[in-house]
Amino acid sequence: MTTGSPARAALIALDWGTSSLRAYRLDADGRTLDTRHLPWGIMRLPQPLQDGAATAALSGFELAFEQACGDWLRAEPSLPVIACGMVGSAQGWKEAAYLDVPVDLKRIGTLLTVVERKGTPVHIVPGLIQRHGLPNVMRGEETQVFGVLFDRAVAGADSVLIGLPGTHSKWVNARRGRVTHFDTFMTGEVYAALRGHTILGRTMADAASADMAAFERGLKVAGAPAGRAGVLSTIFSTRALGLTGELAPESQADYLSGLLIGHEVASLADMLRQQGEQPRIVLCGEPALCQRYIQALRHYGLGTPEQAQDATERGLWHLAVSAGLVASPSTAIA
Repeated sequence: MTTGSPARAALIALDWGTSSLRAYRLDADGRTLDTRHLPWGIMRLPQPLQDGAATAALSGFELAFEQACGDWLRAEPSLPVIACGMVGSAQGWKEAAYLDVPVDLKRIGTLLTVVERKGTPVHIVPGLIQRHGLPNVMRGEETQVFGVLFDRAVAGADSVLIGLPGTHSKWVNARRGRVTHFDTFMTGEVYAALRGHTILGRTMADAASADMAAFERGLKVAGAPAGRAGVLSTIFSTRALGLTGELAPESQADYLSGLLIGHEVASLADMLRQQGEQPRIVLCGEPALCQRYIQALRHYGLGTPEQAQDATERGLWHLAVSAGLVASPSTAIA
């Protein structure tokens, strides 16, 4: 948690997911003045004290909200509040209906769901749903996409592919500010499940540092002839290479990471070849994980992507401008 800032704020922005809550206090130009990170995701909320009469009537969402930004609002009661993520799911504070893809991003800001509460209302950003082909959904990532596309360096690009690596990696196609398609790869969650709950993890050992040579080896296997049998075939090589003495226990997790990311990016490269285009690629995510994806993208001939910074808070800011919650400063993208 950062210390308080004397600068005057214009907006409180919340990134409220399944496992955590991030709160941002932004000024009139969209710059971040303060940031707080709390463990109160929608599946784990604070509970009122049994003997606390003042808090007994408050829901877990209200208690988490109070901890995140209650003092900010008491200091500046007129601040608007915008939130994105799983807080708008059916299990969240209030469900914000999905918007259908394709969709113009600027339309998202006009369709916020409002949580009416005693005090400042909370405006929740809707997620996106893709109904053509296999259904696909996102919540929270649409705000990152908004932040990337309304950045000066990317605004106006004809074709952009935005990569959002994580537990459920998203690859979002956008053309001139319009989301046209997106794909989801459960790479991060599958990695955690395989390492923690299958026989593959039995021969692994924690390493002092990442073994990027083992990661590169996994990338290569995913794209080699053996990789054509698919990820369900290649992942067992993590154990077999260990049993034959070809892969140290400390290297097996990075090899598995390379295999899974390699299969993801190889599939992405195939899809782009079938589409016959090479869009501008922008990555947004945790830096160390993005570096792995950069290595994979280079390996599979997709070049070196750009990297976006602070996409969530930038997206929340631009959505608030689009919704009329804050005035558009002269520095904002039109």
